[in-house]
Amino acid sequence: MLRSIITGTGSYIPPVIKKNADFGNENFYTGHNKPSDVPSAIIIEKFVKITGIEERRYAPEGINTSDMAAHAAQMAINDSGIDPEVIDQIIVAHNYGDIQHNSVQSDMVPSLASRVKHKLGIKNPYCTAWDILFGCPGWVQGLIQADTALKAGNAKTCLVIGAETLSRVVDKYDRDSMIFSDGAGACIVEYKEDASNGGILNSCSRSDCAQEVDFIHFGKSYSLQSGDNTHYIKMKGRKVYEYALTHVPEAMKLCLEKSNVDIRQVKKIFIHQANEKMDEAIVNAFYGLYGQQDIPEHIMPMSIHWLGNSSVATIPTLFNLVRNGQVKDHHLYPGDVILFASVGAGMNINAICYRCV
Repeated sequence: MLRSIITGTGSYIPPVIKKNADFGNENFYTGHNKPSDVPSAIIIEKFVKITGIEERRYAPEGINTSDMAAHAAQMAINDSGIDPEVIDQIIVAHNYGDIQHNSVQSDMVPSLASRVKHKLGIKNPYCTAWDILFGCPGWVQGLIQADTALKAGNAKTCLVIGAETLSRVVDKYDRDSMIFSDGAGACIVEYKEDASNGGILNSCSRSDCAQEVDFIHFGKSYSLQSGDNTHYIKMKGRKVYEYALTHVPEAMKLCLEKSNVDIRQVKKIFIHQANEKMDEAIVNAFYGLYGQQDIPEHIMPMSIHWLGNSSVATIPTLFNLVRNGQVKDHHLYPGDVILFASVGAGMNINAICYRCV
């Protein structure tokens, strides 16, 4: 059977390490524009217990989102062994475009995908390059869109990238700034026959845009005293948590049902690296929908402890690391059924069921 198969992966992990201790001298404010009366050390201690984040990666000066995207893309191309001129579509998932160091102005013209095509030196005019804005689930949605194009006969080979520099859109007075990081991940997906019946089995997506639409948004700095009219990424953490815990497990279950896959066949769950406690709760709730209380050991690889939340880049980066045996106690083998699942601004949720080849 012809299916969309991931034949190569790559990632860019920025070299600049920002540890929790580096936030020790920050003056955090509350959402009411008042200085927090809780010492930074206590805020950081509680932050680690909830999110699991001990350090994160920032892009160095002179490196933008499209640069990281192109680096991850080249790794994926090399890994797949394809000629880049045969790529039919380049899909780049991001949220804020290219943002120069020490700036918050977003630059999205030309598209990041066009910039990546240029950086890769691809000459084929029928290789179309386009961006996708879908919040943190952007890379998963890009893979879903690629699968759709491949099945429709509009492409044979696609390059799907997730890249972001969230460190350049954070409010230093907001404790949530410690969550976000930078990075890029990519994959080559080809439409081909596989005797093991591998590839993308099915997927699902949903968007809730009523009262949920501003759970993650752009807003002013928490410190009005800064005199800063610039807007930064803001998050209603509790509402995001409750929304994700309610709806992500449902989407994962629906995806499995559409794929005709038994939950006992799932070997790994690659979930968006947003918050360790939230991800654990989502997976527990997912198994709870099947009446299972015992979660399989090593079902959920994690990278948030040292990479933070790089939005669209978290899943493809983690997938690349596991695929290359770089995450302790986690390996992938031919025939393994895995789930990709993500949630983010929109609010959007998606999931893909994939059998490794």
